[in-house]
Amino acid sequence: MSPVDLKTTGFGTRAIHAGQEPDPVTQAVIPPISLSTTFKQSAAGVHSGYDYSRSGNPTRNGFETAVAALEGGKYGLGFASGSSVTATIISTLGAGSHLISVNDVYGGTYRYFTKVASKNGVEATFVNLSVAKNIEKHFKPNTKLVWIETPTNPTLCIIDIRAIAEIAHAHGAYLVVDNTFMSPYFQNPLSLGADVVVHSVTKYINGHSDVVMGVAVTSDETLYEKIQFMQNSMGAVPSAFDCYLARRGLMTLEIRMQRHEQNAKTIAAYLEKNEHIEAVIYPGLASHPQHELAKRQQKGFGGMVSFRTKGTLDNVNKMLGHLQYITLAESLGGVESLIEVPAVMTHGSVSPEDRAVLGITDTLVRLSVGIENVEDLINDLKQALDKAYL
Repeated sequence: MSPVDLKTTGFGTRAIHAGQEPDPVTQAVIPPISLSTTFKQSAAGVHSGYDYSRSGNPTRNGFETAVAALEGGKYGLGFASGSSVTATIISTLGAGSHLISVNDVYGGTYRYFTKVASKNGVEATFVNLSVAKNIEKHFKPNTKLVWIETPTNPTLCIIDIRAIAEIAHAHGAYLVVDNTFMSPYFQNPLSLGADVVVHSVTKYINGHSDVVMGVAVTSDETLYEKIQFMQNSMGAVPSAFDCYLARRGLMTLEIRMQRHEQNAKTIAAYLEKNEHIEAVIYPGLASHPQHELAKRQQKGFGGMVSFRTKGTLDNVNKMLGHLQYITLAESLGGVESLIEVPAVMTHGSVSPEDRAVLGITDTLVRLSVGIENVEDLINDLKQALDKAYL
């Protein structure tokens, strides 16, 4: 069997075959999980590419290779969680550094920047980047990194990756893009000028709510070596079994994302017409203020929908309590539909004042649309919303 040509194959083919060659000994189509923590050396300091599993593991390497191929990058690095990706990248900056982050950022990232990085001498400035030029006045001589998500979590604001990359590079900073919400299927930030793209693998890439992992991808060899050194030194690496599960999930990413988006579009359109909904936020709707930007830099609109209900948190809780198929839980990107209230769940670590500025109110609801039958999901939302306002 000839090696897969990663430069010419389609997304689905790469998702299945990249980093996934049949076992050279048994010819098993699915390579066995490499659980060994250490590897035999032919002489002192001479090995076949693996010496200790924290530094590198065959199963992890297969997963890293596959994600890098899907993101159009040269190097992939797997981590024990999405948060450990963040911590490891920030650790490369050093004390006395400054970073700029989009203000509407995942609560765990906000917490790390404000409660941990700040104590280690790294200052963070949070900026509304719905308009790219807003970032200009916030650069300092020691600004080394710009961190964005797009769409943002949870208000689904779209950030112009190419414009931010150009400005960051002009100031000598590099750009990191959290691409978790879009997955490599719908968006490839490296092709738009980003230097590093990161994912919480826990979400769409794994796709089955049974693995906690993270990954970083870059084509910059210098950045790769810095992050890899910190990865090995800090040791926040995933287990071989988790890498196996995530690689398995990756095989169906294309068809899963297609169904996530199809369902999300239908549900967003339904919610716009529901009498109990004040506003629907979905980049695939013409009503989204950055719909045209989303069409330019994305290949689709994804499976995340946020909406504002009428009434109060009491109405929201009544709705949540009557849902049958949609599960009240944190996280996103699984095959099952999950719903949450960011103000009191995923973004509880963000101060009330900052939540108010961002529009993360008690009646803002975030829905991760799964791949169930969409008619069942709409019926579930309808009956729960009707009961919430009796």
